[in-house]
Amino acid sequence: MENERLALNANRVVAFLKKMPQEFTKEDIINFIRQNQIRMVNFMYPGGDGKLKTLNFVISDLSYLRTILTCGERVDGSSLFSFIEAYSSDLYVIPRFSTAFVDPFSEIPTLCLLCSYFDKNGQPLASSPEQTLRRAAETFKQVTGMEYEAMGELEYYVIKPTENVYPAIDQKGYHESAPYAKTNDFRTRCMDYIAQAGGQIKYGHSEVGNFEQNGLTYEQNEIEFLPVPVCEAADQLMIAKWVIRNLAWREGLNVTFAPKITTGKAGSGLHVHMRITKDGKNQMLKDGKLSDIARKAIAGMMEMAPSITAFGNKNPTSYFRLVPHQEAPTNVCWGDRNRSVLVRVPLGWTAQTDMCSQANPLEKAVDFDTTQKQTVEMRSPDGSADIHQLLAGLCVACRHGFEMENALDVAEKNYVDVNIHDAANAAKLATLAQLPDSCVASADCLEQQRGVFEQHGVFSATMIDGIIKQLRAFNDRTLRADISNDQEKIAKLVETFFHCG
Repeated sequence: MENERLALNANRVVAFLKKMPQEFTKEDIINFIRQNQIRMVNFMYPGGDGKLKTLNFVISDLSYLRTILTCGERVDGSSLFSFIEAYSSDLYVIPRFSTAFVDPFSEIPTLCLLCSYFDKNGQPLASSPEQTLRRAAETFKQVTGMEYEAMGELEYYVIKPTENVYPAIDQKGYHESAPYAKTNDFRTRCMDYIAQAGGQIKYGHSEVGNFEQNGLTYEQNEIEFLPVPVCEAADQLMIAKWVIRNLAWREGLNVTFAPKITTGKAGSGLHVHMRITKDGKNQMLKDGKLSDIARKAIAGMMEMAPSITAFGNKNPTSYFRLVPHQEAPTNVCWGDRNRSVLVRVPLGWTAQTDMCSQANPLEKAVDFDTTQKQTVEMRSPDGSADIHQLLAGLCVACRHGFEMENALDVAEKNYVDVNIHDAANAAKLATLAQLPDSCVASADCLEQQRGVFEQHGVFSATMIDGIIKQLRAFNDRTLRADISNDQEKIAKLVETFFHCG
């Protein structure tokens, strides 16, 4: 299996070293740099705004290369995070060798490495988003004895001048092919670069949203990843957003991950799929049906859903997406294959038939293990999310499900198998809790449920305080109702948060 993963791996460092990233050592990195005429090294790390920051090094000396790989470098934490004061702001950034990839954009041969933050005492910075996620994953394993894996569906709009040829049908862009979809080639180039940077991609496609506005065409796309350990999932999503924006800029396109652009058109989400594994085996199914393990995780998300929006829906436009009839959730519920629910259980290859042999008569039927494909999907988050906070929050919520005595009852109570927005199902809808409708409401929910996130020392009180303060500063408690029919004000709001996340 390991040889198969190496054989087709798109990451040049993996291909050269002939080992998987988790096995990279300092000497491996030095060897790659020397043998491949790498002239620069970039350290990259997420700031408080959720975007990757970059520190460049010119490699002119082997001794200096060893120094930076061993010691990292000093950075100004107060310029990166609002919770760090200027009078005591120095932090270290230390490279993680397993994240190495060749910069696909630099004319000068450059190797990029993601970094971790360390404090003045040489300890991992406890309040950093990366360490919060790491603690969430470690605590999940301690409590459950299992591993938490995740992957994201990264949705975004590509904006370009209208061509007035082969026009797409408004809001009918799902899986459209060229020439009706004009940005498929851009998406596939993005996918290639993301794979070169280590991203484990499942697939890409055009999405529902497409429309024309003021001489511009807006086309929605999606790149979906494969499930990996949750900390790796965060790295991949961070790099993917960096790649997509960089390639768009170089090709004269504009890209936005904004949750909503205009009313009546599909918003962009950041759906997160997750699975729970033990000894490498997926635990989400038992005897071909959703397992109690999966149901307990879902129950935790049902319980914590109102406050998860504080991590996954970080600006006022997020709540213009969370409205009925737009394939975005509004109520706390879950169901099978149902896109109107908060947590969806996707179709999971449980029919126990070999469809490949039926579609291809020359193929003999085989007993292929499809259980690894089953996930559950949280549908409320969007591109404004702080990726590390969001994945940490979901990991905590799923762990909480295993700590709830009534988890299976909670799961049963919140299960729906109908379209809850159909008038015929109004009685069922009335029994379901609603998601927050503003940043302020999300902050209130986080305040009420913060104890669960702070339990086991996963989220620091300082981080929770900072998130609540940030959300309340938007003062948007009635904003959605106030301007929902004013396109000019909505457009101004969207412009303000166009390049969020």
